[in-house]
Amino acid sequence: MSLMRFSPAGRLHDMRAENWQWWHLLQATAWTPGDWMDVDTTFASCAYAGSRASAGESSAHGSIGWVALTRDDDHLTLEWVAVSCSSNPFAEVTLDATTVTATSTLGRIWAFPRNAPQHVKITEDPAYPWAS
Repeated sequence: MSLMRFSPAGRLHDMRAENWQWWHLLQATAWTPGDWMDVDTTFASCAYAGSRASAGESSAHGSIGWVALTRDDDHLTLEWVAVSCSSNPFAEVTLDATTVTATSTLGRIWAFPRNAPQHVKITEDPAYPWAS
């Protein structure tokens, strides 16, 4: 899925009217090692109640950011991973009973529901202060 920014008709240049929506791009039925992304830098990690949230960047892919939720077990079993679509690494991450919260290097704060990361909300965006 890709998070896209939209403006209603007639208000194309009014950034206060923008909203974010998910576009379904593809759905994998299999994931082969050739499809994996390098996650070569981890900037932050936080454990809570048997889970671990991690965040960082993939410099090999244009410095894009990633956030992952894993089980805090010997294998760090992956629950889900979210990848930004542009150069915007995630520098901080926190985890509680309901939410993985990641802050990008641009200062955007993303709140991912632990059990439904596709319902992510951008709760703060310094580039667009009215988005909060």
